[in-house]
Amino acid sequence: MKDCRQFYIGGKWINPSVVRDFLVINPANETPIATISLGGKADVDKAVAAARKAFESYSETTLEQRLDLLQSIIEIYKSKMEEMAQTISEEMGAPVSLSRAAQAPAGLAHFSEVVKLLKNFQFEKLNGSTLLRKEPIGVCGLITPWNWPMNQIACKVAPALAAGCTMVLKPSELAPLSAYLFAQILHEAGLPPGVFNLVNGDGLNVGSAISSHPDLDMVSFTGSSRGGIAVASAAAPTVKRVTQELGGKSAHIILDDADLPNAVRDGVQACFRNTGQSCNAPTRMLVPRSWMPEAAAAAKQLAESITVGDPFADTTNLGPLANKSQHEKVQRYIGKGIEEGAELIAGGPELPNGIQKGYFVKPTVFSDVRNDMTIAREEIFGPVLCIIPYEDEEDAIRIANETPFGLSGYVSSGNMERARRVAKRIRSGNVHINGARLDFGGCFGGFKQSGNGREWGEAGLLEFLELKAVFGYEQLKK
Repeated sequence: MKDCRQFYIGGKWINPSVVRDFLVINPANETPIATISLGGKADVDKAVAAARKAFESYSETTLEQRLDLLQSIIEIYKSKMEEMAQTISEEMGAPVSLSRAAQAPAGLAHFSEVVKLLKNFQFEKLNGSTLLRKEPIGVCGLITPWNWPMNQIACKVAPALAAGCTMVLKPSELAPLSAYLFAQILHEAGLPPGVFNLVNGDGLNVGSAISSHPDLDMVSFTGSSRGGIAVASAAAPTVKRVTQELGGKSAHIILDDADLPNAVRDGVQACFRNTGQSCNAPTRMLVPRSWMPEAAAAAKQLAESITVGDPFADTTNLGPLANKSQHEKVQRYIGKGIEEGAELIAGGPELPNGIQKGYFVKPTVFSDVRNDMTIAREEIFGPVLCIIPYEDEEDAIRIANETPFGLSGYVSSGNMERARRVAKRIRSGNVHINGARLDFGGCFGGFKQSGNGREWGEAGLLEFLELKAVFGYEQLKK
């Protein structure tokens, strides 16, 4: 069992102020795989002080110096890609095929994208006699979740480093081992002491200490909407910038000119990917009412063809849910769907066949769901798909937007102009047309209760910068 009880502060691994051991559990077999320590306010104070001290010099580094550091991180990350993939699968249960194809490479993608962006980024611009200058916002608190651990860490750390910021990271205590490995990568890359600091802990102690800390200039949070509210409330008295990427209940509108079998296949795969533990998963499939029987039959067949099991088996498509609490939550929602009268056509609350241990759940599909049902309103964060009938295009758009969330949307159509028109009317931070993949050079974030601010690409870099106007910088001729 790994011993990961130290924190990375000021360029060194140090012991916590108070010992509070916490076991990290492998969700596939429910056995402990590591011990971390849960930090507290004193540890956050040390980390913030180290980051504040480092900011004085790091904020003045040249573009070339920061590019060299980022490139060094990229090279070392590449050399540890397989170790990162294995670590993620062990700590949160993603099939190792997914960890190798997406979970671990996502971290590298964000660093590569920010290097490409930084090479041509304009930090200063003369507007008449006024200089408009983008400067690093300062010391940042970064709070990340367990579902896509390296994606969420890298999409914050990479732009923060590129901007000239220093930072304190609190990864999820439920899947902290990839963050521990990431800190080792940054150390090996030669990042100056105090630029990056890591403190493990829970939201109540470390999360709240970061959010409310008077010496932090910004908090970037990814997690539940409830967690986002707590972070924003704690941050408000110090008027720091807060960016949030929160929950979602994304709709997939299959229009009546779409290739239904392909659209259903894409929708089911996107919903169940990462065991449904993606905030942008298309968990509401909207289908023309006359197509409901065919769509339901196709979704049922696909769900029942998915292999659930050991994340390290080559044949596994769906691993366990990441932790016991999440497993219990998903089971409650499946029960609620049955109770409220949705038609269960695949899956259900029982353990998958042949599995006796681990936080596994069957890929589950409900048909004839009403949009006012609990399973259509609340984020389940598991492999549970709701198929909802609609009458016409206007009704589909209305149902898609009738949600407190607005993170993502999906449109399937045989007519690109029609798909574009519908996509523009969906109230969400991003929309996928005909199964289009994510673009790391684009941006990611939500409308409404799905958060505020943006990550990825230029929009993500701008979140870590302040805009200063220097009046009279250039003397104009009279």
